[in-house]
Amino acid sequence: MFQTRRTPSAMRSALAMLEVIYHSIVRDIRRTHRNAVAGLFLNIVQTMTFVLAFYLMFALIGIRGAALRGDFLLYIMSGIFVFMVHIKTVAAVVKAEGPASSMMQHAPLNTFITISASAIGSLYIQLLSLFVILFFYHVLVTPVVIDNPAGAMGMLLLSWLSGVGVGIVFAAIKPWFPEFVTVGSSVYSRINMIASGKMFVANSLPAHILPLFAWNPLFHIIDQARGFVFVNYNPNFTSIGYPLGVAMVMIVLGFMAESYTRRHASISWGAGR
Repeated sequence: MFQTRRTPSAMRSALAMLEVIYHSIVRDIRRTHRNAVAGLFLNIVQTMTFVLAFYLMFALIGIRGAALRGDFLLYIMSGIFVFMVHIKTVAAVVKAEGPASSMMQHAPLNTFITISASAIGSLYIQLLSLFVILFFYHVLVTPVVIDNPAGAMGMLLLSWLSGVGVGIVFAAIKPWFPEFVTVGSSVYSRINMIASGKMFVANSLPAHILPLFAWNPLFHIIDQARGFVFVNYNPNFTSIGYPLGVAMVMIVLGFMAESYTRRHASISWGAGR
């Protein structure tokens, strides 16, 4: 009754939020698979299936050496890794618990924490899978040589950031149009199977075809990533600024829309359902 109420400092509030985000990340990862090693193994198998499928396709078509000089399998993996980070992040953020979830009844939890936990958890799994695959490829097949590892990692993180932006936009409208978001996110992933440009480089495209892919931020990211991975490839038709700008705009717009949804969720869901 006679207790004094203490207002926590900004540092303590930030640390408390980081702690909640950490526990939410652990919960989100374990929700996908109870066994962390088995979940990592399944993700590695999925990634390697993509790599082998594209390798066999290129080998059968006969354009194995037409892309650029260097390790052809590393060329394929550089596109697949960036693509997987982006697509998996979009899917994870879309599936994050929204304002109508029963978990939101717990006081410290909010949609910012659940979205952050899903995005960081997805990045953790993808990066761990990437390092495991590259390690075994380096040891068992051939030494992996990356011209600019810091730049290549930066493109992976930019792919993740753009995936967060797309995922937040989908997550913001999911409570209003769940069927549309389910179909839309699936269509987005399918379109990026080709539109991401992981099967070719921008420098090899004719001028009249390049605009069909230049609108896609992921196309720019993958092409720039290959510029950092291979010493003899210089991307001339893509940039880093464009996907970074698009990602930041989508994150801002997504959180604005998500804030609106969070404020009106209880009213609309209570009246409509």
